[in-house]
Amino acid sequence: MLSAKQRVSDARPYMERAMKDEELRESLKNAFYAARDVYGELLGPRGATAVATRLASDQDIQDNLRMVVEELRHAADRVQGKDDHTGRNLLLLLSGMAIGVLFNPFSGPQTRKWLKDKVFGAEPEFSYGGNGSTAPSSTAA
Repeated sequence: MLSAKQRVSDARPYMERAMKDEELRESLKNAFYAARDVYGELLGPRGATAVATRLASDQDIQDNLRMVVEELRHAADRVQGKDDHTGRNLLLLLSGMAIGVLFNPFSGPQTRKWLKDKVFGAEPEFSYGGNGSTAPSSTAA
């Protein structure tokens, strides 16, 4: 069994983060207000069946409950120090798609040539012989 000092020292990082993190406090405040609205709408001079019926049928109450759950999850993630990786994940997805397109064996060479022409400009085509050759002609007059 943990002593009181051990329990306090285990909770210390969470408490410090909760005191300093404005986004965490905002999530908790939003969750509290949404829960208070749901509580105010559901309770009153009603029986349990009336409350259950209203909860099942009222879309506003359901939306408020969803918001409560979402805000509490967000607050819990902030307290636990979980980072949001959506930007990193999007960059990895787009990079993977670009690599897949550029190194595709069927369309890769044409795609790489098109990209090179767009980035560095089109290079003039070079060919041996043909119209512009400077080789001496063998016609004797």
